[in-house]
Amino acid sequence: MNVYLDESGDLGWSLDKPYRNGGSSRYLTIAALIIPKTHAHLPKRIIRKFYKSRDLSSNGELKGQYLTKDETKRFIQKLIHLLEREPCIRISVITVKKENVQPHIRSDANKLYNYMVHFAILQEIKECPAVDFIPDPRTIKVASGNSLVDYLKTKLWFELNSATVIRHIPVESKKNLTLQFIDFIAHIVWSRYENNDYDLYRLIRPYITERHLFF
Repeated sequence: MNVYLDESGDLGWSLDKPYRNGGSSRYLTIAALIIPKTHAHLPKRIIRKFYKSRDLSSNGELKGQYLTKDETKRFIQKLIHLLEREPCIRISVITVKKENVQPHIRSDANKLYNYMVHFAILQEIKECPAVDFIPDPRTIKVASGNSLVDYLKTKLWFELNSATVIRHIPVESKKNLTLQFIDFIAHIVWSRYENNDYDLYRLIRPYITERHLFF
């Protein structure tokens, strides 16, 4: 099994100023794609078609925030078709409402991020013998990628009585079309909260597992 992970929003705490005008995002969304290795090529096909339609080189990176509304709707249609055709592919998403995070937790963003990832993926992978964990290491810098994997292993082995083995394979999203695929999804869910953009979110809501933190 492969698990691809990306996020939208940030872990800054400047909440007294407008977002992108000196202020931080009010929400952070982490999205995970849990997919059998035999199916890992399927999300790439979807992203390649967007590059082709825009006449872009796949050596670049197409982020969810740069899609038009029509492109996002087209992506959602393809996503739904994929998930209906291949029920073994799962999407798990968690969003934190940052203004409700207590000061002592804000002081260690690494632990908050790790907890969100654990909350998003461990129930989805605890029965798997082995998982390749493939995050984008560039977006949110936490103290140590290895500390996250060690934390996930501890939760799995000691609290969930799982024997799942995790192999950590961080890859920059510009080099991985599947990470760009999950970035699109993270952005759609995050926009529902950050920008109150419910129209697009409601289309994918029935097809994802969603969790909230500090709502």
